[in-house]
Amino acid sequence: MLADRRGAVSRTVVVVSSTNDLSLGEWAVLGLVAEGETHGFAVSRAFAPDGVIGRIWTIPRPLVYRAIASLQTSGYVRETGSVPGVRGPERRLIDLTPEGRVALDSWLAEPVAHVRDARSELLVKLLLLDRAGLDARELLEAQAERIRPTLVGLREQLAQAEGFDATLARWRLASAEALANFLAELFDDRLSHGVPVPPGEGETELPERH
Repeated sequence: MLADRRGAVSRTVVVVSSTNDLSLGEWAVLGLVAEGETHGFAVSRAFAPDGVIGRIWTIPRPLVYRAIASLQTSGYVRETGSVPGVRGPERRLIDLTPEGRVALDSWLAEPVAHVRDARSELLVKLLLLDRAGLDARELLEAQAERIRPTLVGLREQLAQAEGFDATLARWRLASAEALANFLAELFDDRLSHGVPVPPGEGETELPERH
């Protein structure tokens, strides 16, 4: 489990439609659709506060349907049929397209740009990888490489800062170091549970712990 249901702080995302630059909510919807043929109501339940995604990132039901429509427009999702609703109209079935698979795989492999995005985007990626039975090691290594310059820069800033600037630099450095520790511990956990390291891989050093 990536987050404690009792202690998790959910966030609400406003879905912004775009064929080239999806919002986090749209990517998360795409990741759930990739698990197999489904419908909007089932997807929306996953984004409830106690849902599988909602523990990390919450989206109101109308915005889930808007995200699905956006993904259909972008060619990442297609309708495949319908099933009777329990107490309402028929539910339209949807599934991933080949283009959607390519886009999703690329997004899942991309580290987040900022430390602040780890609480939301990185956890969503790790959750989707786990549900798909995929190894997250490459993402962890890429994320470690992405934050390495940030750690160096923040340490330099703290060494030169004074007053509140030093307070702010210390806060940012502590947040970055916490992420580095999290990545290193999760990477070690993957190895300790027998995840094989292919030849030539596993040579990337994760940031040292603090």
